[in-house]
Amino acid sequence: MQRRGFIQGLLAAGVWSAWTGRAGAAQPASTNIEALQKNWKTLLAADFKAPAPTVPLKLAKEEWRKRLDKAQYNVLREEGTERAGTSPLNNEKRAGVYACAGCDLPLFTSDMKYDSGTGWPSFFTTIPGVFGIKEDRFLFSPRTEYHCARCGGHHGHVFDDGPPPTRQRWCNNGVALKFIPKSGRA
Repeated sequence: MQRRGFIQGLLAAGVWSAWTGRAGAAQPASTNIEALQKNWKTLLAADFKAPAPTVPLKLAKEEWRKRLDKAQYNVLREEGTERAGTSPLNNEKRAGVYACAGCDLPLFTSDMKYDSGTGWPSFFTTIPGVFGIKEDRFLFSPRTEYHCARCGGHHGHVFDDGPPPTRQRWCNNGVALKFIPKSGRA
């Protein structure tokens, strides 16, 4: 069932990109990568306590099921994929931080996000040290899959077809993220 949903998602992303003509067209607002990666804390409320990626969060399967809804559990714990175009975060335009829905670790900022036209929230860089990567050989050619460094939750895949200057597209499942608006709480 996961394979069918994943393949349907890929097909939907291709159709959506062809229909809108936007695949890869949007460019990020800023190209100062070092500044983006260093200044992410300025987007959070002063009292927000961001967990460190070096402090692991390990829970039993039952605890994860209580903590996450069905879709989040499927993606984060079973490496599933949500259908393209279904995440409200695709249209999120406010300033803020995108954190792991499993453990609250900040992963991306709104300045790192761009419209890839794929139907999934996409980013051209990350907050440093927040992901572990591994090779995924599920489909015909190997891809680079990434997981939260703190809780091990699956987020998506990184591709080399993104905008300059990184040329990366961190294609993330929206259900694996929670958005924290600038100086506020989700």
